[in-house]
This record gives sequence, C-alpha cells and structure tokens, in this order.
Amino acid sequence: MKLKERIKSKMNPLTLKQFKRFRSVKRGYYSAIIFALLLVFCAVAELFVNSRALIVKYEGEYHFPTYGQMISGAAFGEDYLYEANYRDLQKKFEEEGGDNFVLMPIIPYNAYENDLKEGIYPPTAPDAKAGHFCGTDTTGRDVLARVIYGFRVAIIFSISLLIVTYVVGISIGCSMGYFGGKFDLFFQRLIEIWANIPFLYIVVIISSIIKPNLLILIGIMIAFGWHSTTWQFRTQTYKEKAKEYIQAAKSLGASSPRIIFKHIIPNSISLIVTFAPFAVASGINSLTSLDYLGFGLPAPTPSWGELLKMGQENLDSYWIIATVICAMILILTTVTFIGEAVREAFDPKKHTTYE
Repeated sequence: MKLKERIKSKMNPLTLKQFKRFRSVKRGYYSAIIFALLLVFCAVAELFVNSRALIVKYEGEYHFPTYGQMISGAAFGEDYLYEANYRDLQKKFEEEGGDNFVLMPIIPYNAYENDLKEGIYPPTAPDAKAGHFCGTDTTGRDVLARVIYGFRVAIIFSISLLIVTYVVGISIGCSMGYFGGKFDLFFQRLIEIWANIPFLYIVVIISSIIKPNLLILIGIMIAFGWHSTTWQFRTQTYKEKAKEYIQAAKSLGASSPRIIFKHIIPNSISLIVTFAPFAVASGINSLTSLDYLGFGLPAPTPSWGELLKMGQENLDSYWIIATVICAMILILTTVTFIGEAVREAFDPKKHTTYE
C-alpha cells in the first residue's frame, strides 16, 4: 500500500482523474486487462503452442529445447541427426517407462508444421486426442496455432504501423500548424493529391513486382496512411498555438522546437492516446483484408486473412472460419472498448471548468 500511495503522490492530479475515469468505464477497463493478458500470452506463445518440448529428461540430464538451439534425435538415442520429433519421443519414453520423460506444450504443434495422416486428407475436424483442438487447415497445419501466431504477426504489424505513422504524422502535422505559411500550403496540396491515389491498386502493382514482407507492407501502409494523422495534428496544433500559454512561452524567448516538443505535443496527448486503440484495430483489419485478397504477407506466414480465405473456399470445414471469426471478434471488441474508455477518460469536458 505504501508503494501504491507513493506512486499516486508522484502522479499528476489530472492523470489520476483520467485513470479513475478510465477505471469507471468497466467494459473498457476489463477489456484492457484481457488485452494485456493476450499480449503477454502472445509474447510467450512458444510455451503453449510449439512442436518443441518444454522439458526433456534423458539419462539424468535435463534439456530445455523451446528457446534453445536445435537438438538432434541422436542426442536422445534416435537414429537420425535432424531435430528430434518430441511427440514421438514422448510416446517412446511413456512406453519404455523409467525416469526419462518429455513435457510438451498444450498444443504440441507449431504454426508451420504439416501433420498429415495416412489415408486422411486435410482439412481435418477438431481432435483433442491428437492435439488439434480447432482442427487443421487445407495443408494439415494446426488452425489454433496459426490463429495464435497470426495474432502475434498482426499485433507487431499494427503497433509498428501506429508508432511510425504517429512519428511522421505528428512531426509534419505540428510543423504545418505551427509554422503555417508556404510550408502549410505545400503540404496541404500534397495531402490532397496523395489522399486521392488508389491505395489498393498500388498494393496490387507492388505485389506483382515483389513479394511484400512485413517491413515492405508496413512501409506501403505508412506511405499511404500518414496524411490522416497529419491532418488531425495540424488542426490540434492550430488550436494550441492560439492559446495564451504559447504566447507567454514565445514572449519568454522559448525556441520553436521547445514550444512544439515541450508544450504543444504534451498538451495534445489526449488526441494521441484516444486514437491509438482505434488505429491498432484498423491495422489488424487492414492486414487481414490484404491477406484475404492475396496481396498481404507471403506464405507460409501465419495469417488470419489466409485462414478466412481457406474457410470461404471450404465451407464444409466450418472450424477454420469459426476459429478466426471468434478470435477477431474477441480482439476487435476488446480494442474498441478500450478505445471508448480512453476517449471517455481523456475527454477535456470531463476535466475542465468553464467560467
């Protein structure tokens, strides 16, 4: 309790009010907790979804293959030099008895592994005994593993896109709003032209020339998505620039960079924070849509869009599309609720008294 009180005493009173307001919006607050837990789970997904064992005990020695180097089958008494098949090894040790054992993750498959059964053609229905809790896709890969690792890819993509877009948008938008004049007019005309370029056609052209990886796709999205953020911060900067505290800073001799970085941007934090959750949801939707259309990340990258396309092409394999839709509903709903709660918490009308 003492540590908690110390933290509260060091926090800005306005920040405390905003946090209390955020906590009062229960669905947003609990959605933030769920989303944070999902991010932690995503970061350590190998401990729950992986074809490598968590622990292997062999002849009195312990091995931890999950985050370690590749261990060949010969190290465990097998007659091959490539990486050990830990599922088969687990069965072998169980049949032999003794002290040797293998501890596998809950889902003993990775997102790239094809588990093909003799005489059975994929996709296969959910089978808890085999470890395929949501079945397999059309190439025999575990659907749930693809969904979980696809979420990791989507989160990395959307957060990277958010950070770089904010850096570019805030830098140009604040400069436009603060300096104005010819600089502002030049970027206004540039944004008007740039906003009318058909984004999807550009992606199709680039995808036909090169295979877009994660970095290239983020670069394309930034190149055609920076202008909306720029426009918002230009307007916000114009509002802040007209206020008395900016005039006071100028009269005291503060430089333009100091005014922008020490005064305008910190006082625009509500706009930055409010749009962030919705930008993350938009990034996830954009990547899923591009993957579904075949212009996103190359195979075999785990992708929700690719799974949706498989499900649409194999409607009898309902488990594929059902798993992805449930995951999308969960993630996008929690992110939307977080965004609503943040917008409510940072609403200036809730913390301002007009006289």
